[in-house]
Amino acid sequence: MSLDTSQAGTRRERLTAHEALQRLEHERSSRLLQLRALGEVAAGGEEQVMSAQKDTVKRVLGEVEDAVARVRDGSYGVCRNCSEAIPVERLEILPHTPFCVPCQRNAA
Repeated sequence: MSLDTSQAGTRRERLTAHEALQRLEHERSSRLLQLRALGEVAAGGEEQVMSAQKDTVKRVLGEVEDAVARVRDGSYGVCRNCSEAIPVERLEILPHTPFCVPCQRNAA
């Protein structure tokens, strides 16, 4: 399983499922707040800019939901492309990412 509490020296290599879910819930809450704020600003702002921002936030929310599903099915923290473990530092910064850095670069 990709989530555990094993340690390599003093550096952790994995997030626990609980830690991953906490980070993802924080990410979800932040994005929902952004959507609400964009909705309030949209009434007086430029529609195209607000629409693009809303689309981006909605896309990230979908990625967060996908990550929650990966936690539940045990595939969280494993790169979808190369099947290697995603470093815990990357998951701490971008908890919804499905790719390791090299695979993300190749996809871009």
